[in-house]
Amino acid sequence: MLNPELAIGEGFMNGGLVMEEGSTLYDFLDLCMVNIGSVREGTMRKLLAGIRGIRAAIRNWNPVHLAQGKVAHHYDLSDDLFDLFLDSDRQYSCAYFLNPDDDLETAQWNKKLHLAAKLNLKPGQRVLDIGSGWGGLGLFLAGLVDDLQVDGVTLSREQHAVSNRRAEEAGVADRVRYHLKDYREVEAQYDRIVSVGMLEHVGPRHYDEFYGQVNRLLNAEGIAVVHSVGVFNRPEPQNQWMEKYIFPGAYTPSLRQQFTAIEQTRLYTTDVEILRQHYAETLNRWRLACAAQKDRIVAMYDERFYRMWEFYLTACETAFRHGSLMVFQIQLAKDLYAVPQTRDYIADFERRWRGRGATTLRQVGGSDMRPKTPAVATADADDETRRA
Repeated sequence: MLNPELAIGEGFMNGGLVMEEGSTLYDFLDLCMVNIGSVREGTMRKLLAGIRGIRAAIRNWNPVHLAQGKVAHHYDLSDDLFDLFLDSDRQYSCAYFLNPDDDLETAQWNKKLHLAAKLNLKPGQRVLDIGSGWGGLGLFLAGLVDDLQVDGVTLSREQHAVSNRRAEEAGVADRVRYHLKDYREVEAQYDRIVSVGMLEHVGPRHYDEFYGQVNRLLNAEGIAVVHSVGVFNRPEPQNQWMEKYIFPGAYTPSLRQQFTAIEQTRLYTTDVEILRQHYAETLNRWRLACAAQKDRIVAMYDERFYRMWEFYLTACETAFRHGSLMVFQIQLAKDLYAVPQTRDYIADFERRWRGRGATTLRQVGGSDMRPKTPAVATADADDETRRA
């Protein structure tokens, strides 16, 4: 009763919470998320929230010497696990669905193109990818624009090794390089900076530091785009189950927190976009793919790990479906005139590339990372989720 978020997750992981009579975990968490917003905050809830806030403030402290261990907890899991449910480019962030029926490959390609358009890239520019993952975005950008020089930084040893191997295989290692270092250790100047899915690991005590570093690294006409999970309402500590088992030290930021930090720099906020249901659809595809590969995941780890992973993906999907969470993209510039005065340039850039045909589009950005065995789930695996 004192900590239901942690207890429910652990109960499901350990087999003590069981869905019966045709119900699924999705049904249960969907019902919880629909109703949780209407729960009144009584004295006990406020007291517990205050305790969680103090604890989170300690956990969210993220100096350079602690950051790598927190990242490794999640992102240094087996490569084989991520290959089972992510797209072939291994994009582990919100996709961009132009149509509800887009498959994961198409929607992730749309996301990368959307970010490239907002960066307003030019040939020969130097780009920094903060939190570069498995290298897909950097390779994609280098494939779009001639002579682009891309540096990526990650704290995951697995991601670092895979990224540089991919750059070698794509024949672009001379201009696309990935580094195992903290973004705060970067010193070079860049024309463009992009960061996707990394701000969630920065923590509110370090937002000033993050945007201050972006400001220092951008040249006089530079543009940056920050893509992150966010909250619609006031920020609060991460769900305790998620903190303990999935993303230790992570924190879901609000826009107000970002603007407060940005105002301390010389950066202009030139564009903000809110992606609402896009991550729910992304998580749905990931969850169905994992369900189709349950036996392989259990063999790779064990039954308890699979239930943990199922709970993680299902809880996140329902939270995005019912308005607790969203994704924001903030575009920043050092010069007020660095970005065109209307947003038409974004659509024009995307339209030019989509007009080149599906085959050409899929080839941009490096090689397919997925093993040559099918790992694609269909919507039939979990029909009840499609009603949303």
